[in-house]
Amino acid sequence: MEINNVAVIGAGTMGNGIAHCFAQHNFKVNLIDVSNIILNNALLNINLNLNRQLKKNKISIDLKKNTLKRITKHINIENGLQNVDFAIEVVSESLLVKKDIFRKMDAYSPKKAILASNTSSISISELALFTRRESKVIGMHFMNPVPIMGLIEIIKGLKTSDETITNIELLSKKLNKTPLIVKDSPGFISNRILIPMINEAIEALSQGVSGVYEIDQIMKLGMAHPMGPLRLADLIGLDICLSIMKVLHKEFKNDKYKPSQLLIKMVNDSYTGIKAGVGFYDYRISRNNPSISPQFRNKNI
Repeated sequence: MEINNVAVIGAGTMGNGIAHCFAQHNFKVNLIDVSNIILNNALLNINLNLNRQLKKNKISIDLKKNTLKRITKHINIENGLQNVDFAIEVVSESLLVKKDIFRKMDAYSPKKAILASNTSSISISELALFTRRESKVIGMHFMNPVPIMGLIEIIKGLKTSDETITNIELLSKKLNKTPLIVKDSPGFISNRILIPMINEAIEALSQGVSGVYEIDQIMKLGMAHPMGPLRLADLIGLDICLSIMKVLHKEFKNDKYKPSQLLIKMVNDSYTGIKAGVGFYDYRISRNNPSISPQFRNKNI
């Protein structure tokens, strides 16, 4: 199946990153969200990220211009899904929200179109039930930041066809990504391993075993992780980490997946990481060189 025209539903951090990636690799992109304010902010972010690539000589000025030209904004989901070959939803990690989006994707996109989810933990097989094309529903889990990270985790639902998998593998390679296939299981592979590790780092911090700086440096220097788990939690968003832990805890019915009380408190207090300006680190002065968040400074160990 030839895929040329794509729709990206949701223009947040992951959505605009996915739109950026498709447009940079010669796909026409309909970027869909509920308001022009959100869409304009998304395009500003895409422009900033393109400028970073340009500064590092990763792209040319012509490629930057053409990338932006290939993206069309839509606040009407029906219009945005007309004549697309592929649509991916990148909305909040809620089954209630996603099932409504999948119903609309199925109703408004051509019958030939493949429908994908960028979900971090929700069952692809369950999302497929809200369509009349279960064989064409698949998980396509991009990593953040999308233009940089080389992996796409491909999730095969119970009724996802081999043809759909092949098409999405080829599509991933056209984006210069490596597709790796996993079965439909809570958290898949990436988040089933990663998010509990982050949760355990948060729990160790809450118990006073060590500080933010020390925990992150131990994992960087001792385990060769490029980023410590607490800094990574801020990048992902603590609210997203909490949502995934709740799904794992509910689906596996095992308390080893129980969210840390500190994680719950941070989210309730709106300390959700980079997007809020503060999480375990304080990004309000410098996003690239943050300081330890005030509440975690000078803790005695």
